[in-house]
Amino acid sequence: MSGHSKWATTKHKKAAIDAKRGKLFAKLVKNVEVAARTGGGDPAGNPTLFDAIQKAKKASVPNDNIERARKRGSGEEAGGADWQTIMYEGYGPNGVALLIECLTDNRNRAAGEVRTAMSRNGGNMADPGSVAYLFSRKGVVILEKSGRSEDDVLMAVLDAGAEEVNDLGESFEVVSDPSDLVAVRSALQENEIDYDSAELSFQPSMSVAVDVDGARKVIKLIDALEDCDDVQNVYSNVDISDEVIAELDA
Repeated sequence: MSGHSKWATTKHKKAAIDAKRGKLFAKLVKNVEVAARTGGGDPAGNPTLFDAIQKAKKASVPNDNIERARKRGSGEEAGGADWQTIMYEGYGPNGVALLIECLTDNRNRAAGEVRTAMSRNGGNMADPGSVAYLFSRKGVVILEKSGRSEDDVLMAVLDAGAEEVNDLGESFEVVSDPSDLVAVRSALQENEIDYDSAELSFQPSMSVAVDVDGARKVIKLIDALEDCDDVQNVYSNVDISDEVIAELDA
């Protein structure tokens, strides 16, 4: 996908900035709590919890916050919320498809937040199923290059079921079937390759290229959605070329 690498790297850097704003902290802590509730509070026996904790630590979430979330989720400590995952679908400027994943304890509030962010920023809500078919559920592992080549990483993960390794500029993205995610990250660990995050994601099957004006509008909409407290992830099929990103940066 042309321009995918730069755009993905830009998103990665943006995530680091979001972390400083503390917005990301709340989302990462929520992930830990939900993972502990779903699969138990022992990271050794719950790969999803292990990865949620790793990701939170990489983003410098304080260990106390992580541990409290783990205990709330597993029931060792009182006070856990009844988190529900809800997916909203919609279109942004230029017909860019959006999947909006919410983790909320209040469905009405989540729906209201998402609708407001969409309507104020040139987006439209879509009927369930009208956008989802454009995306596939995938396991995605992000790791820093640390002097390794694409082939080095591919050799480590190929037998574990990895489908592709993408160059994101400063890091690599390893994509697999969701059922192979644990095997892929285990293969990296066995080869002593450190990774930044390993999680289930949605990858678009086709993308929509945008010009500078379109890119600005789409980014503004995605930022507004990601600023909603109940929104966990926003997936889009926007394709922003390296040239357009260079103009945006300028």
